[in-house]
Amino acid sequence: MRLYERLQALYPGASHRRLKQWLEASRIRVNGAIVRRGDLAVGVEDRVELMAAPPPACPPPLRLVHEDEDILVVDKPSGLLTIATEREREHTAYRLLREWVSGRGPASARLFIVHRLDRETSGLIVFAKSAAAKERLQAQFAARAVERVYVALAEGVMRQGEGTLVSRLIEDPALRVRTTDRRAGREAITRYRVLERRRAETLLELQLVTGRRAQIRAQLAAAGHPIAGDREYGGRTDPLRRLALHATRLAFVHPRGGRVSFDSPLPAAFGRRPA
Repeated sequence: MRLYERLQALYPGASHRRLKQWLEASRIRVNGAIVRRGDLAVGVEDRVELMAAPPPACPPPLRLVHEDEDILVVDKPSGLLTIATEREREHTAYRLLREWVSGRGPASARLFIVHRLDRETSGLIVFAKSAAAKERLQAQFAARAVERVYVALAEGVMRQGEGTLVSRLIEDPALRVRTTDRRAGREAITRYRVLERRRAETLLELQLVTGRRAQIRAQLAAAGHPIAGDREYGGRTDPLRRLALHATRLAFVHPRGGRVSFDSPLPAAFGRRPA
């Protein structure tokens, strides 16, 4: 008897196409060994098994960095919203991941937003898989206990090798974040160091002390070094054909205890990877 015939006898409701898909996906084992050929001869004593289907892959264009029962860490590409807006409600990182998580488990499977990245910014985002995990993580963000490191390609050559950007931010009537001299704004603090100076631009590593919306973009623009590709904040060049800002490291205390740290490689378009 051929393996196809044995499978048809074991699974009479499965089509020939389905049997072929099982074989191609390495889901059929004969006597414990994976078999991909349906014409293999099998005897009555041979044990034929159908293995469970592997879980679906993380939905593109997201890249799964880490997952456990409490958190989900992904690498988001530039151009994808974290959460819905009035103009875009479907194609977001949250929507893609929520459907993926609920599709793998019970109907009660849930996903919670902890923080976000701008649409144009790429890099690491953490989501919580329970309300309790969300509360513990957001408490750390509020207490400035989360390590959030970015890499940016800024226009112009920054002479000072490292320093701290301190300013106050407000939203104008168009909801654009900008720095202000008035005390009414919210305090924003960003530490930076130069990774590489180029002819007309500087590769920077930036660590958030506060986590205001558009903080890095507004502060670098106010310093006279807007991020390449950031036309909204005065950028004049666009060498990467995208905003040159990437969230490269995220570290915090796991909801169940113990500090965890995650890193995302710098996109090749930025140039060399920082040390």
